[in-house]
Amino acid sequence: MDKKVKILKEVAEELFSLMSANVKVAVQYNETDAVFVVDIEAGDTTGLLIGKRGETLLSIQNVLALLFKQKTGEWEKIVVNVGDYRQKEEEYLKNLATSAAQRAIETESPQNLYNLKAWQRRVIHLFLADNNEVETTSEGEGEERYLIISPKK
Repeated sequence: MDKKVKILKEVAEELFSLMSANVKVAVQYNETDAVFVVDIEAGDTTGLLIGKRGETLLSIQNVLALLFKQKTGEWEKIVVNVGDYRQKEEEYLKNLATSAAQRAIETESPQNLYNLKAWQRRVIHLFLADNNEVETTSEGEGEERYLIISPKK
């Protein structure tokens, strides 16, 4: 894995250099989740690299995955984090999931959560998986996909 970490770091540094972004890149492999984590320290350009609702960040992540595949011939799961955006977003999603689950239990009716990206729905599914009072499902297709938190009967 050390060789792949080095390759991914070089690819990320080259990409950001081409973008004229002055950043510090750190790459590590998380064996528990089998994912490469690329942490970016971007200073004043943090918001620009994250983009509206994290869209630029996801694009950077996709480009890095493609470039890494071209260099190594292998697809690997790569997660890019700029300025602790992911940690803050996960904390927000867990709070959202907690309040929606509580509302579902109190009202005894399903609570729908819209406008979530696939990774955001996954965070909520995993967070509520051990909750014995609610269950989660996703419905819809593509951009119209949404998450439902329902009380268990």
